[in-house]
Amino acid sequence: MKRYFFIGIAVILALAVALVAYGTWLNVSDEHQIARRMDERALQLTGVRAEKRRMKPSVTMDSVRLYSENMADALALVDGRIVEMFVTKNSAVHKGDVLMRLENDQIPLQIQQSSANVRRMEAVLAQATNSYHRQERLMAKEATSKEKYEEAEAQYMAAQEALAEAEAQRAQYQVQESRQDVISPVDGNVLLLYQREGAYVQGGTPLALVGDFNRLLFSVTLDDKHTRYLSVGGTVLLHFPAQALKKAYDTEYAAGNQGHAEKIIATVKEITPPLSEPAGIRRVLYEIDNRARVLEPLTYNGVSIRMDRDYECLAVPLAAMADASHEEVFAVQPDGTVNRREIVTGANDGKYIEILSGLVEGDVVIVESFEGLDDGVKVNVSVEERKGGKG
Repeated sequence: MKRYFFIGIAVILALAVALVAYGTWLNVSDEHQIARRMDERALQLTGVRAEKRRMKPSVTMDSVRLYSENMADALALVDGRIVEMFVTKNSAVHKGDVLMRLENDQIPLQIQQSSANVRRMEAVLAQATNSYHRQERLMAKEATSKEKYEEAEAQYMAAQEALAEAEAQRAQYQVQESRQDVISPVDGNVLLLYQREGAYVQGGTPLALVGDFNRLLFSVTLDDKHTRYLSVGGTVLLHFPAQALKKAYDTEYAAGNQGHAEKIIATVKEITPPLSEPAGIRRVLYEIDNRARVLEPLTYNGVSIRMDRDYECLAVPLAAMADASHEEVFAVQPDGTVNRREIVTGANDGKYIEILSGLVEGDVVIVESFEGLDDGVKVNVSVEERKGGKG
């Protein structure tokens, strides 16, 4: 009986060991299958080929300050209150035209006082002249002393000096009176009126900005990759945000203004250093023909500068850039994996970016979705066919 009992115990233990061993085998097998499936898994991604296309590169500037070479402030030359204005914003004026008139209550009083002083000095001079001439005649007859003659002569000369000083003082006040007229310093148009009629201003205060705005200039500092295809005398297209041009709509500057659809052409006047010299950055001076009066000499934000002519280059979409500095992409390898590849880029047109090195024509790069990507990750790429052409 005991024998059967021990046999039963042995069978039970054997079955338990077998079950544990089977469970262990199942776990190991499942882990191997999961690992194999993970190795065989491929991310479903979209890619594009690097290809030749024609581009018109563009660059957007944070701010651009337009100015005229012939512009200046009309200043108040004396203290006073603005009592009359003869121009409005955008009025055409010539150098020397009166823009507004000031009134200083003290100047008429000063002129009156100085004129009275001149008359008083004239009377003193007349008396001194008579005395001097009398002493001169007596001296000729030896009927007076030399001391009296010299005294009369000195009083005569002093009276002349006093009169000249009084006349100079009156002339100074008369000049101040004429300076109550604020005149235009240059030919052109009134861009800004800094003060309103009735305002009291001090001498030296700018009252109006006047200039010739038919041609406006601006300069920008650009990376060499944006200047390589520029040339002195060449042109670029400027795009201004719509809100930047709205402020001119209700003035005569608005003639022909198409707002955001306006095409404004700028000519390259100067590149420093010149393109013949190696440089990382260059200063480019542009000139705008502004005879349509669409623009004003102010600072504009968000202005885009686009080349007027295109050129052919190897390019990929900007969406393929894996970093903010545009120096890396994820390129698809022949074995179906990706690798993070360093590249050198040039200019871009807002959609595509020029590839200078790191890729060759036909290379496939991932676009837009980079989550979970790293060197060696397997991918299943759907390649988009994007038609090349002008940017």
